[in-house]
Amino acid sequence: MSGAHVEPLTKNRAGRPRQPKNWRNPTLLAITIGFVVATAWSWNFIDMTLLTLFGGLSDLGNLLVYMFPPIFDNFPEALRATIETIWMALIGTTIAVVLSVPLAFLAARNTSPHPLVFAVARGVITLTRAVPTLVLAAVFSISLGIGPFPGIVALGLHSVGMIGKLFTEAIESTEFAPREAVLSTGAGKWQTILATIIPQIIPSCIGTALYRLDINLRESAVLGFVGAGGVGFLIQTELRGLDYQRAISAVSVIFITITLIELISTRLRASIIGDHLSTPTKQNARSLARVARDQRLIEAAISTRRLTPPWIYERILRVGTGLMFLSLLVVALFTIDMPIISAYKYGDDLVRSIGRLYPPDFTFARAELIQGMLETTAIGFTATLLGLVIAIPLGILSARNIILRRSVILLSRGVLLLIRGLPELIVAVLFVAAMGLGPVPGTLALTIGTATFMAKLIGDALEEVQEAPREGVSATGATRVQEFISAVLPQALPNLVSQTLYMLDVNLRSSTVLGIVGGGGIGFLLLGSIRVLDEATVGAIIITIFLLVYAIELLGTFVRWMVE
Repeated sequence: MSGAHVEPLTKNRAGRPRQPKNWRNPTLLAITIGFVVATAWSWNFIDMTLLTLFGGLSDLGNLLVYMFPPIFDNFPEALRATIETIWMALIGTTIAVVLSVPLAFLAARNTSPHPLVFAVARGVITLTRAVPTLVLAAVFSISLGIGPFPGIVALGLHSVGMIGKLFTEAIESTEFAPREAVLSTGAGKWQTILATIIPQIIPSCIGTALYRLDINLRESAVLGFVGAGGVGFLIQTELRGLDYQRAISAVSVIFITITLIELISTRLRASIIGDHLSTPTKQNARSLARVARDQRLIEAAISTRRLTPPWIYERILRVGTGLMFLSLLVVALFTIDMPIISAYKYGDDLVRSIGRLYPPDFTFARAELIQGMLETTAIGFTATLLGLVIAIPLGILSARNIILRRSVILLSRGVLLLIRGLPELIVAVLFVAAMGLGPVPGTLALTIGTATFMAKLIGDALEEVQEAPREGVSATGATRVQEFISAVLPQALPNLVSQTLYMLDVNLRSSTVLGIVGGGGIGFLLLGSIRVLDEATVGAIIITIFLLVYAIELLGTFVRWMVE
């Protein structure tokens, strides 16, 4: 997982500052009590203890020591598999963007042609993100065979859920005044959309596509565990053969690749959507010179009444990013081992394969289904608690307005970036190899991912607090600790509650697939049913996962709305 931006809750929907909620608020109190009770049950259900917790970390440390030094004689194969992983993420993201654009316009309130179309489009976007990518890839591999093709299809369909949702929100948040002005000239509806809405949403859509590409790269790295291509298949093969030194070499290749691509995509996304430091006081001389040059170009274009926009920095960056993306896409399509022109022939096989999952059989594995779903839920709650305990101090240390020493901030953010370079499922594989099968290694792996993701969100939330209350408390002679407790924490607390609920939502989704690598939960039953081609049970499991994830999403949305 990569860090996602969660809007601060210190402002209401009109953008006006508001008072932070108090813990005596009944809603917050009920949420807190419910979370504590569910976490206590979860902790007991999976037999988690402090001895097990620290013992698992010790076992992982012993395994890592055994894995070093890595043996890189499989580097060519690892590099080939990593490149295949990159191409899978690139093609899957492109498919999702192509599908999401029309869906978003049909699902947006200000562009949808009919309420029925609006409801159907919204339903499709919601449904596509309800089943995890790894589950889709496991099912598609039955009909499409082993290789990258089922992984690409799974990535493309699942990504529509996120990309379509964010595209829709971007369309709905566009300014109405330009549309009104163009409509007054007699332009039609679609002419108005092309002239006013699309120019407004392009930066946000490019940023969303880059962010989803970053996520898909992490997800495609583990699709090989179900035979859907990528470097995950190589890692799984080496671990099954107990060849740990070659396994860690393959892990290191994908780790370096993911970290580098995240740095590049984050930089591009920040520049394109204008999220970089843009105030003159925070810009260096080179940035100021670029801003001055762009201003001159804009003034020259206005004075000469040019019909085409000038080639300012942002336009060059967007066009350059687009050309680079298209070039890489062409290379990917011509080098990856998948059908391109004849891909449509697999449509009937895919439909028949999905059709064989129904009617689902809930009776044959009823006990295992119930046990798997309870275990999945317990893993999600426990990992959220443990991740939060680790994330709070890391988030504080990474906040630039709280910690004055730049070296501490850089070290904290560097550690978070490095740990995020490993997909959670690969971490789960390492824990399972060190501790054996069961929910505890899966919980610990999910805890690490939760801690790094939450720490970034907490750091961002702390940096968004208003300075006036802090200055007022400092003026009374309070220490920095007293200032933090009385002026910073009350402002950040609602945001912390929202982020914890968001992470619980994410973790409950992620825990449904941990069992595929032996990390507990319903994923173990799913993989076993796929291996013996028990398609009726597979259908029952997928429906159960869908209902759980969808219920969690509805509950999470409702609770976050109550908190806000």
